[in-house]
Amino acid sequence: MPVFTAITKLDDQRRGEVLSEALEELDPVPYGTGVFEIEDGSGLYEVTAYFEEMPDAVALDLLAASHGAGSFVVSEVPDEDWVAKVRRELAPVEAGRFFVYGSHDADRVPADRIGLLIEAAMAFGTGHHGTTLGCLKALDAQAAAGAAPARVADIGCGTAVLAMAAAKVWPEARVMASDIDAVAVEVAEANLAANGMAGQVECLEAAGFEHEALEAAAPFDLVFANILKGPLLALAPEMAAKVAPGGRVILSGILIEQADAVEAAYIERGFVRAARENHGEWTTLDLQRG
Repeated sequence: MPVFTAITKLDDQRRGEVLSEALEELDPVPYGTGVFEIEDGSGLYEVTAYFEEMPDAVALDLLAASHGAGSFVVSEVPDEDWVAKVRRELAPVEAGRFFVYGSHDADRVPADRIGLLIEAAMAFGTGHHGTTLGCLKALDAQAAAGAAPARVADIGCGTAVLAMAAAKVWPEARVMASDIDAVAVEVAEANLAANGMAGQVECLEAAGFEHEALEAAAPFDLVFANILKGPLLALAPEMAAKVAPGGRVILSGILIEQADAVEAAYIERGFVRAARENHGEWTTLDLQRG
């Protein structure tokens, strides 16, 4: 069955969300829409709609113009099993003591590494992206230095690879993983089960720390937030409130040119730099609360 995508860009998230909702009134009706921040520092948002038949180009142009967006670019997506393709092409990732792999590489896990089985899926965080890799390496460095957090949170957890890594290293810790996306929470729980870790991480649907279980568990000794610059800046006040004195935050989803602004926002809230590493075009910040 053919799939068609219609994609446009604009500079305001709220207008993008309104446009996304308006797309659902079209005929043919899209079977899915989404609004995503483009990770290039431009401040632009991409609005995408998916159709099972060719959409009406005139109707798309009228919608775009009425919402201050550029013209939609419509493309037909080749009929291919994309998850199977990703599985074939993604090689295992080594990050310190961690070995992140798909089931097709299960026989390649070294005996001296902590294996994390993460299948290609809808949620972010297979370990191949520079942001996830940087967070895993920062976690490994903390563990090597003797850190032993009792309470860990993975905010915006995606596949929950970071939460699982923490639970593997510190099995006595209370580890919680939250994501605003219900699909990501389902994927996280499936990954825990696939790794024989069901029940070792509490998976929650929440925006940031906005969940009664997270509120009750705070303050945390270690928090991961591998998201984007905007949400990281917005989270800075809550991080200061939810992280214990002397606790650490590992932040990523930050382009190198954005890192100074993110770090400055957290320093203003009482954090100090413990480490800062670049991986490709991305930066990972390891900050300690004073």
